[in-house]
Amino acid sequence: MITITERELLERLEWQERLLQRGKPASPMIVFLYTPLCGTCGAARRMLDVTEKLLPDELILEADVNFLPAVVQRFQIRSVPALLAISGKPQEPPKMLYRMGSVQDILNYIRGVIQ
Repeated sequence: MITITERELLERLEWQERLLQRGKPASPMIVFLYTPLCGTCGAARRMLDVTEKLLPDELILEADVNFLPAVVQRFQIRSVPALLAISGKPQEPPKMLYRMGSVQDILNYIRGVIQ
């Protein structure tokens, strides 16, 4: 996973929106949202580490929500851990996964977004 700051994430989102406005394809974006002291986030991270080995390189980004106030407000993030998925397809709203029950659940969710 690639650690990303709020500024970098907002820039990527803006770039993606510009591409979509011009009718060009945009790359899907998956962002793992967590807090460092969250035990459930640690368990989700371990599952994501396994999931990441089954996916294309550098697909999953990660960010600490303690440093993302604008993103938390924009996407109405209710809890962590969470996976924010932005497909890069026109007229498809961002999706949020809060329940990460198994590696297979996460893998199915991500594949559903990137395909």
